[in-house]
Order: sequence, then structure tokens, then C-alpha cells
Amino acid sequence: MADEAKAKGNAAFSAGRFEEAARHFTDAIALAPGNHVLYSNRSAALASLHRYSDALADAQKTVELKPDWAKGYSRLGAAHLGLGDAGSAVAAYEKGLALEPSNDGLKAGLEDAKKAAAAAPPRRGPSGPDGIGQMFQGPELWSKIASDPTTRAYLSEPDFMQMLREVQRNPSTISTYLSDPRMMQVLSLMLNVKIQRPEASESSQSTPPPPQQQQQTPPAETKAREVEPEPEPEPMDLTDEEKERKERKAAAQKEKELGNAAYKKKDFETAIQHYTKALELDDEDISYLTNRAAVYIEMGKYDECIKDCDKAVERGRELRADFKMISRALTRKGTALVKLAKTSKDFDIAIETFQKALTEHRNPDTLKKLIEAERAKKELEQQEYYDPKLADEEREKGNEFFKEQKYPEAIKHYTEALRRNPKDPRVYSNRAASYTKLGAMPEGLKDAEKCLELDPTFTKGYTRKGAIQFFMKEYDKAMETYQAGLKHDPNNQELLDGVRRCIEQINKANRGEISQDELQERQNKGMQDPEIQNILTDPIMRQVLNDFQENPRAAQEHLKNPGVMQKIQKLVSAGIVQMR
Repeated sequence: MADEAKAKGNAAFSAGRFEEAARHFTDAIALAPGNHVLYSNRSAALASLHRYSDALADAQKTVELKPDWAKGYSRLGAAHLGLGDAGSAVAAYEKGLALEPSNDGLKAGLEDAKKAAAAAPPRRGPSGPDGIGQMFQGPELWSKIASDPTTRAYLSEPDFMQMLREVQRNPSTISTYLSDPRMMQVLSLMLNVKIQRPEASESSQSTPPPPQQQQQTPPAETKAREVEPEPEPEPMDLTDEEKERKERKAAAQKEKELGNAAYKKKDFETAIQHYTKALELDDEDISYLTNRAAVYIEMGKYDECIKDCDKAVERGRELRADFKMISRALTRKGTALVKLAKTSKDFDIAIETFQKALTEHRNPDTLKKLIEAERAKKELEQQEYYDPKLADEEREKGNEFFKEQKYPEAIKHYTEALRRNPKDPRVYSNRAASYTKLGAMPEGLKDAEKCLELDPTFTKGYTRKGAIQFFMKEYDKAMETYQAGLKHDPNNQELLDGVRRCIEQINKANRGEISQDELQERQNKGMQDPEIQNILTDPIMRQVLNDFQENPRAAQEHLKNPGVMQKIQKLVSAGIVQMR
């Protein structure tokens, strides 16, 4: 169960849904509270939401559970840096690098933290709202409030107690409550200073204290420090074994460079030879495996690629390699699995592999590959299920139930027919008729529109769509639909009858022969129509409507314009205006 919640959290994080990811990781922690990876993942999600205080708590729990895991210190450093505590961030990254000196992520984080520390003034603790909020964390808070006669009564006020607990839970929320005079009074008590309230005299000003005397460095000494060169570090004595190891690593790097050059020239066999030689010289760098895996993909040797990627992940775990390298190996494995996929189910392991890669490192290329794999799986599922013969059988079953007026059963069989053959406009038309009988007009309209999208010449689709729009009292739209159908079949009696019914309803509205309730309903529906809203906000149409009220002669001239006349007709059909 915890693994399932973790997988959901990883997928949400990969898609950028950090709130959802944090919730899933919380569910997983409830099931496996001793799993350090879950706290690490939730810390990353919270940091992505800029909730650095909560991210810090999770990072601290991570290193508490697994003090020899370098990534925990990476999370810890990121949280400290997000809170503006560059000094603590530097310390965290350095601890991580002590465990894993080759970790590029920790190195980059340390560099950022050092830059932040150099740019910021020395810290005396958390700053801003978090710094003030920390004052409410100590156990002495309650005793101070209870012993002070000006704040003692606040402890009996539920809303004030809720504010205090919220600040204790999340110190950064203190700024939200500073407008409350009670909170300001407690803050004054905790700071042991009298905070001037807004109602105090504006003319009173406090004189800033004189700056503290700083110890001056004699100019001569300063100059001497500036010109004094840094001592050169003495070379370290290396054992024969260490020298040999260093030489082998250098030789392996040269082989890798030769392999890269051969890869760029598409000389894949030569590239394989160089990467293999590099692995023989140095088995502590998994980039040789991932590079060789990339060559195998180009050569179409997908099974060999997968083997190399699995080795890279396994060896990378042992060496505590950079998580970006682990992600790269998993991404290339997923790519090979996609190439090998023959059925929709074959894509499942590829999709899972891409999701694991994104958990290690959120790379845009990996995310793109994941989306493409999911799309390919869906398309293949549809292809695998496609069967026009079975689709026709299901459609006939639906027709039988429709004749028996068993419309839900008819819809069920029409839906199965569409799963078997999603390109048959007849089935969409029939299902639209079933939805209409059940009064599910929006669903019926959607099916009728899909029917016409598949076959714009299918006359029955126009009658279905027009009938639904008529039932929805959208007479102008229904008439447009019927008229569009008549272009394909000018003598179709259903379409001609539809046009006649629409004209009758529109004329009734013009003559004022509809009830007040029906008029009100029609107006409310019309005002929700974006097309009607655009007409009413059009400056030209507003002038036209104004002329109808104040200048009838000018209004008659407007009606000679076909475009204006069409818009006026829409307003009449919607019950917005009446023409007598």
C-alpha cells in the first residue's frame, strides 16, 4: 500500500502537480513511517511549493532516519537555502559531499549556497515572518501569556488560540495575523519591547541608537593583507596503488572521449569498443555504461541497452552516483522498452521506468518520452480493440433496445460499438437519439456534433442536432443546423419541418405570444451564450439597438445590412429584444 501511494506521488511530482504529490507521500508515510525516501520525496514536493519550513522538517527527518544517505543532505541544503539560511545550507551540502564527494548535485548546491552566503549579511537566526514566528515555538510562550495580566484573558478566546496554534505549526503565517491587536500584544510581550500602535501620536519619533564602535584595522596592516599571497598547498605523496588508480581513470576518460567522437561520426562499433575499454579501466563511472547503452539504441540492440542500463542503476546505487546519472540510465532503458513494445501491455513497464527516472531527476526530455509512451499505449489499445464486425453487432443490439424503449441498455451497446469502431457516424447519431429520449441533452448534442465531424454529409446527424437544440429552446441555432443539412439534402422533409417549427417559435417571440416564465427562461439562457454576449458588447450593435428605441428611421436602414439583421434575429430568438 505504501509503495502504491509512493508511485502515485512520484507520478504527480513528475507531472508538476506538487500539492497532489505531497498528499500521496503523506499517505505513504502514514503506512511506512520509517521509510526515509518518503520524507525525502515529500521534502522535494514541499520545496517546489515554496513551503520551505515544512520541507526542512521532512529533510531533517530524512537525515535522522538515514544519516549516511547523501541525498538527504541535498534536501536539507535546499530547504535551508529556500528559507534564506545560506550558512546552514552550506553545512548541509558539505556533510552530503563528505559522504559522496563525486555528487554533482551536492556540488552545485554548495556553490549556490556559498554565493548566497557571500551576498547576504551574517544571519542571527531566521529572518522575516519565519524569524518572528520562531519566537512562538518555545514552551515558555504559554507561561508568559498566562502570567501577564494584559494577555491572560486571551487564552480563553478560541479564535486567538487557533491563531497561536497555526503560527506554531507554520511560523511563516505570522504576518497573516499581525493585524490582530491581540497578536501584536503577545508579540510585544515575547520581544520584551513596547510596540507603538497605529493610534499613537504620529509626531513622536524615536531616535535611532548611535552605531556601535567597530574595531578599526590599521591601513598598513590592511595593505599587508591585500598583498600577502596565499601559500601554495604542498603536493600530497601518493602511494603506487593511488598513482596507478589515477592513471587508469585518466586513461578511461580518454577512451570515453574517443568513444564520443566515434558516436558523433556514427561509427557505432568503434564507439562500443572505446566505451568497453573505459569500463575495463574504471568501473566506478557509470557514464561509460549509459553511453554504451545509447549506442546500442542507435544500433537497434535494445536488449543489450537494457542490460547496460540495469547495470548502471545497480552500480550507481552502490557508488551513490549522482541522481541525474541514475535518471539518465532509466530514461534510456525506457526508450529501449518502447522500441521493443508490440502490444499495449508492453508499454506498462516502459511507462513505469520513465516515472522512476523522473523521480530521480525531473528532466523535460524524460517527461516528453513518458507522455509519448502513454499516448502510444492508448492508441495501441484502441487498435487492439478495433473490430468493425463486432461493432456492427453491438449497434444492432442497441437498435433493438431502442425500439423497445430501453434507452439505457441501448446506450450501453452503442458505447461498446464505438469502442470497437470509433469512426462510425451512425452509432454517434443513434446514441444521440437515445440521450435525447432520456433528456440528457448536452450528451446528445455532443454525440450529434461528433457524428457530423466524422461525416459532414450525414443528413440524420443534422436532424438529431437540430432536434436537440430545438428542445433546448435554442431556436436560432436549431434553424442554422437544419439549414446546413438542407444544403446536402434540399428535399429532406425532416429538415424542412424543423425549419418551419423554428420559424413558428421565433415569430411567437416576436409577437409576444409566449409566457413570461418562458421569456425569462429564454433570456437567462441567451445571456449565458458567448455569442449573445459578444453581440450585446459590440459598440456598433449597441448603437443599432439604441436607434431601434430612439430613431426608428435609422433602425430601418440598419436592417438592410444582412449581418446586422442576423444578429438582431439571434437576439429576438433569445428573447433579449422583441420586434413588433
